[in-house]
Amino acid sequence: EERTGLGFGKEGRGIVVRARMAFVGTSSFLGASAAPASGAACKTRNASITMAAADAMVPDMAKRRTMNLLLAGAVGAPATIGLGLYAGFFVPPKAGGAGGGLAAKDALGNDIKATKFLEKRRAGERELVQGLKGDAYWLIAGDNKQIESFAINATCTHLGCVVPWNLAEKKYKCPCHGSQYDQNGKVTRGPAPLSLAIAHTEVDASDTVVLKPWTETDFRTGTAPWWK
Repeated sequence: EERTGLGFGKEGRGIVVRARMAFVGTSSFLGASAAPASGAACKTRNASITMAAADAMVPDMAKRRTMNLLLAGAVGAPATIGLGLYAGFFVPPKAGGAGGGLAAKDALGNDIKATKFLEKRRAGERELVQGLKGDAYWLIAGDNKQIESFAINATCTHLGCVVPWNLAEKKYKCPCHGSQYDQNGKVTRGPAPLSLAIAHTEVDASDTVVLKPWTETDFRTGTAPWWK
């Protein structure tokens, strides 16, 4: 009988070849079967990771309450400030003046001296000075070379513009919205709701003009001072 170099005959060699082919086929089948299983496992694992990440992104109830409060504060604070500023337009600005007197000052911050103020001014002429609480006041030259007994706050009672004196018309006319006041600061035309505030004037021993708060009845209207 003819034998091969491996010690098998032709029939034996065929058996070996067939066995090897069967082993290779089985391995290929197992590999092909295992591949889908690995893919499915990967998909399952990826889905689990995605769900876990999604759960981590959803805040719990306590965090949601905190976020809602922060959002409400961020929106509510500007709205409250805006409403406060809007309401402030309807409240007349308070005039300066509480406590004792204060020396009237010129634009350079120097005290106003009565003699110097009156020497070049006729009765009825007036000039802006710094008065109570730093507000602008109209200081008026009175009769007989004396300072008028009251000074007029130049702050318009509408929206707070500084009201100039119109010498030709003998009245105060607000350039912002057209309010008008007579020579004593009494309102004669709106939209300003109230007359201009006033303060007492005195001349002390050093000839300095001093402004003091006006707390009694307003002689122009017969009512209590609104700026008190």
